[in-house]
Amino acid sequence: MQNINLRILAIAPLSRGLGYAVMEGPGNLVACGNKAVLRNKNAGALAWVKKFIQFYQPAVLVLPNVNAADTRRAARIKMLHRKIVALAKKHDLKVRLISVTRVRKQLLGDAKATKFAVAQTLAEKFPVELGTRLPPKRRPWISEDPRMDIFDAVGLAAVFWP
Repeated sequence: MQNINLRILAIAPLSRGLGYAVMEGPGNLVACGNKAVLRNKNAGALAWVKKFIQFYQPAVLVLPNVNAADTRRAARIKMLHRKIVALAKKHDLKVRLISVTRVRKQLLGDAKATKFAVAQTLAEKFPVELGTRLPPKRRPWISEDPRMDIFDAVGLAAVFWP
């Protein structure tokens, strides 16, 4: 199944919107970014996912496993996740679910690593695409930078490949 010419689309649905990454093969990051959805969040996010699928025409859609024991997600995100899976099946895409713990273990060898450590590793692995997008380390009293959504999606895409 792990064809190196396979195009995958990784989507990280989060409270602010979506992080996305498109990869062709293990080291070829084609596109990545984030999309804020401000109103009617699930419908807006679903519309964007449909556009991503139509534009990039992936063979596989990679999503975080929102039902994993180590993951806490709001009911709205879980509902959006189910709708994205249904949309992928409607477009005959294979769906792969990857847990946050697996991303951390595979990229850093530590299931308890921080999101920032994952982001740093990915910025080093893809310096041209992600080097300038790495936000500063978050302080406890500061909200998470929206650019972290990009790293969530790229992490999913990077871990998809063995």
